[in-house]
Amino acid sequence: MKNPLSKSYNESNDQLLIEQANNGNKNALNELIVTHESFIYNVAWKFTHDKEEASDLTQEVLIKVITKLSTFKGNSSLRTWLYRIVFNEFMQTKRRPMEDKWENFDDFANKLNAIPSLDLSAEEEEEQIYRTKTARVRCMSGMLMCLTREQRLIYLLGDVFQIDHNLGAEIFEVSKDNFRKKLSRTRKEFHAFMNKQCGLVNLDNPCRCSKKAKAMEAAGKMQTDKKLFDPKFSSTIAEYADKVADEVADKVDRKYIKLFQDHPTKKALDKESIIRELVNDSNYNKYFDEITGK
Repeated sequence: MKNPLSKSYNESNDQLLIEQANNGNKNALNELIVTHESFIYNVAWKFTHDKEEASDLTQEVLIKVITKLSTFKGNSSLRTWLYRIVFNEFMQTKRRPMEDKWENFDDFANKLNAIPSLDLSAEEEEEQIYRTKTARVRCMSGMLMCLTREQRLIYLLGDVFQIDHNLGAEIFEVSKDNFRKKLSRTRKEFHAFMNKQCGLVNLDNPCRCSKKAKAMEAAGKMQTDKKLFDPKFSSTIAEYADKVADEVADKVDRKYIKLFQDHPTKKALDKESIIRELVNDSNYNKYFDEITGK
């Protein structure tokens, strides 16, 4: 997976693919979608806190992009144009189930604290390492759902995936200073809650992933998936975060952000990937004909 919103990304090949697609080249359109679908899916996964919902949302936004390809006139950078469409769709899509699971941070904390914290021996903690990792990812992803959609998206893009802030400002159609202010306010609110609740960032907090994990799995609130943490099948967000992004977070905030960057991503989508679903969709030719004018 490439991060197409990094400073180092070269969009010249994408521009060529769009030109070819608009001239009727379906292979070029397929290649363009394959180039971007993994990044869009992994942002959608964190945005929705659900793999299936992320897959549905990714397909929705790709269809939207396909139907609008012919409208690209080169008045802005290709990435700005493309990801403005993508993230506008994120903001306007129907409410997803996990978005209504918690009313706010206090509700999230109350429900989390109601889950039993089971004492474990050192041997038990070692044995359930993947269960603990799963619980950590689910808990932290749940915290994200307590943010508004705009806050969630700006935090994910600006801090977790560390996109170029100039590009972020263009995508959200605000000034760079305003983008940074929105990101800073979100970070302050979010990290304040984590500092009050999470034992990962504040050892004075009693909440521990390992103590919650067994009870969460027993209650059917999660399933442990070892493949999620196997480098053969997944990698971490940190591998795709822009290494030269604008650095505005202080050292304390970096500790919080790194916890999210350690979350897994899917290197490649399932065998029956989103692009294959689109190609096999009877409506796909209709979308393609619309952009080529056939």
